[in-house]
Amino acid sequence: MISIIIATRNSETELVHALSALVPAAAEGVIREVIVVDGGSSDNTEKVADAAGCVWISRGNASRSERLAYGASMASRGDWLLFLRPETLLESGWHHEAQAFIERAARASNGPRTAASFRLRYEAFGLSARVSESFAALRSQLLGMPYGNQGLLISRQFYQKLGGHRPLPELEDLDIAKRIGRGRMVFLRAAAVSSGEPEREGMFSRFRQAFARFCVGTLRIPASVAVKLHG
Repeated sequence: MISIIIATRNSETELVHALSALVPAAAEGVIREVIVVDGGSSDNTEKVADAAGCVWISRGNASRSERLAYGASMASRGDWLLFLRPETLLESGWHHEAQAFIERAARASNGPRTAASFRLRYEAFGLSARVSESFAALRSQLLGMPYGNQGLLISRQFYQKLGGHRPLPELEDLDIAKRIGRGRMVFLRAAAVSSGEPEREGMFSRFRQAFARFCVGTLRIPASVAVKLHG
């Protein structure tokens, strides 16, 4: 039913937790394969993927968007693709909701041309994380543009029709969400828990990146243009 594609680079610790959350879905047959496309890790990411029975693909220094696109081209066992980041941990029971969405999409006339994402939640404690979650929920509902750490569930047919992930150094998540469109994006109740801190860089860097994403999401500037501002 679902092929999972994860783009990694020195993601040993994060990948352990991300893959463990997929075990129940794999045991019930919802997940047919997990493809890990690596961008030149120097840690034990490959050993973690191999121990979990994942398909391992090394793509040197390819960008994340290029690795995701290549992983999608190599997926062969699922009619639906789920793109995840290694720092994203799907909460227990996520696959039941994802399966219900896929079954509903199969019955609807426009179902194959829809996509889904998860609600974002951070592991971090404190007000900053909660504010970031609220902002992510508001942005998702108003603009229909989830970030990459919220995951993206999309049919293989629709993904190919859109042209897949474009070769961008950053903002590939907003670029493909923009092409999907707000009216064709469904947000599931299950949460994608990000192990990363919502704010880990300097104030100027955070502002620049937030402004670049604002340009793509609100002003509808092409991601290929905004990526230079994002840095």
